[in-house]
Amino acid sequence: MEAATAIRSSFHIYRPSNSSARSGVLITNGPDFIPFSFKSRLSSRWIKHYPSVLHSNPGSRRFSAIGASLSSAFESDGSTSQIAPLRLESPIGQFLYQILVSHPHLVPAAVEQQLEQLQTDRDAEKKQEEPSASGTDLVLYRRIAEVKANERRKALEEILYALVVKKFMDADVTLVPTLAPSSSDSSGRVDSWASQDEKLEQLHSPEAHEMIQNHLALILGNRVSDANSVAQISKLRVGQVYAASVMYGYFLKRVDQRFQLEKSMKVLPDGMNEEETNIEMRSQSQSDSSNPEVSSWSGGISPGGFGHGIKPTRLRTYVMSFDAETLQKYATIRSKEAVSIIEKHTEALFGRPEIVVTPQGTIDSSKDELVKISFGGLKRLVLEAVTFGSFLWDVESYVDSRDSGNPF
Repeated sequence: MEAATAIRSSFHIYRPSNSSARSGVLITNGPDFIPFSFKSRLSSRWIKHYPSVLHSNPGSRRFSAIGASLSSAFESDGSTSQIAPLRLESPIGQFLYQILVSHPHLVPAAVEQQLEQLQTDRDAEKKQEEPSASGTDLVLYRRIAEVKANERRKALEEILYALVVKKFMDADVTLVPTLAPSSSDSSGRVDSWASQDEKLEQLHSPEAHEMIQNHLALILGNRVSDANSVAQISKLRVGQVYAASVMYGYFLKRVDQRFQLEKSMKVLPDGMNEEETNIEMRSQSQSDSSNPEVSSWSGGISPGGFGHGIKPTRLRTYVMSFDAETLQKYATIRSKEAVSIIEKHTEALFGRPEIVVTPQGTIDSSKDELVKISFGGLKRLVLEAVTFGSFLWDVESYVDSRDSGNPF
């Protein structure tokens, strides 16, 4: 119950008043944990039929051949190997998903091909001029253009997701499947997956790893090392923890990338060399309990409970040196596609929550499903989520660098 209480008291969904906000923004109350806020745009549509391969550029015969074999495989068994909880809906997404299953080494080349095709389509559309006539023709033209833009956005989103899945495959890490009680576990626990904590931790720099340990301490308190104890926790709250941790991983990778660059070039801010940082961290550790900012995001929890074990680290000190504008920049998810991926992946894992707001403005938790999960399972979920966010930043940057037409 300790974990359930901690999670319940520390996560909330904030919905910005501006519904046209371009991207999700992290509420940055402290560098070790950042709750999330974005307007929900969850979709429940699923594609039941698998169309054959996409149009290929001239000379891409190997992908056409692969596509033909994948198409016949669809027709023969109508099923796919489940390597990720989210099923991709667009033709491009389904194509890449099947290459992930059968020919994962060809994913980079296939992605390059699809990005080129998307850019070609976008450039061709820009050259077209709107009809001069008004009325029905103009409305129809704009509607067709809108549909095509939405299709390209969907394809781009699923290209990003496929690349994230590929990075997990390269790291030999299996993504957690959709949460459901295991048929082989009579206790009804949902965490039947194997522990891969060590593999996940090794995917981050030493400085980022320290920050992740603090993040875990904030969520699990003194139960971080208590892997076998089982708690009954709100499924909605666990999903919020997961989504918030994805966004934290995205933020952490951005700041760590900048930190590692400045460190390699020996241009870190004054006071960030090894000896001075150690002295500053010891001083910071002594003053954290009386710091109003720290107490505001730690919830004022007593030692040994939620937030126990937060340690000053070099990267944390570096982040705390940012001014408000810089911190806000790094705490912002920069594309709608990335925000949508976080939402849909979380929904695929935990299902669509039934959120009922009472007349008093509070959330009615009477329909909130409870799940049994071990603290080791919670730790695995958080580590995967942070890594997912880190990979999401990587692949978003990669796609942005490969497409000169500003895909986002």
